[in-house]
Amino acid sequence: MRISLFITCYNDTLFPKTGQSVVRVLERLGHTVDFPADQTCCGQMHFNTGYQQEALPLMRRMTEVFRDAEIICAPSSSCVALIREQYQKLAESSGDASLIAAVNEFVPKVYEFSELLVQKLGVEDVGAYYPHRVTYHASCHLLRGLKAADLQLRLLRNVRAIELVPLEEMDVCCGFGGTFSIKNPDVSAAMLADKMKAVLNTRAEICTAGDNSCLMHIEGGLHRLRTGVRTVHLAEILASTEAGEP
Repeated sequence: MRISLFITCYNDTLFPKTGQSVVRVLERLGHTVDFPADQTCCGQMHFNTGYQQEALPLMRRMTEVFRDAEIICAPSSSCVALIREQYQKLAESSGDASLIAAVNEFVPKVYEFSELLVQKLGVEDVGAYYPHRVTYHASCHLLRGLKAADLQLRLLRNVRAIELVPLEEMDVCCGFGGTFSIKNPDVSAAMLADKMKAVLNTRAEICTAGDNSCLMHIEGGLHRLRTGVRTVHLAEILASTEAGEP
């Protein structure tokens, strides 16, 4: 299968290993991955901050860049949730019939990484090996928007040598929420403190999730406390083999 990678601007700028890991996993499973180089932001930041009209040209660009894609994979549930929940409404608000048609064709092609593996490709064991004590945080968009947290746990349970320990209140927000953490820093910091306490109580070496935005927020707090606990995107764990981590 030919799969087009939508890496998201956040991962492309700050966490390039995530995209590289997605490609490693998909190619290991026998698929061909292409990367449309003209892709940019999906418009999530604009839309969620109230600048919905400014998100329109970004949405239009997404449909143009991925026009020829068969399947589109993104390692970010927040971007996929925006596309799935808001793109059609946004297109309809424009009154542009050609844009509405393009969006209607585009949206069903888009899958979050774990959705693609488990629901589309029917794979739960990707041949990963990760000999570490790991706990898992379910990001809000994955849990409530895509309702796919169980998919990521199923993938993690099939990783050889992993010690997967449950996280208390796994489903509680870490406090990032994009611009929420900027507009409400005190509330965000309090939520982060609760999440860090839960992570530390597991005595895990690694906290993983499917969204680097959450992981950046959590690791920032853990690093400032010099806990030694790292955060690693799910794709990097799944890309790891006995030959070595990426």
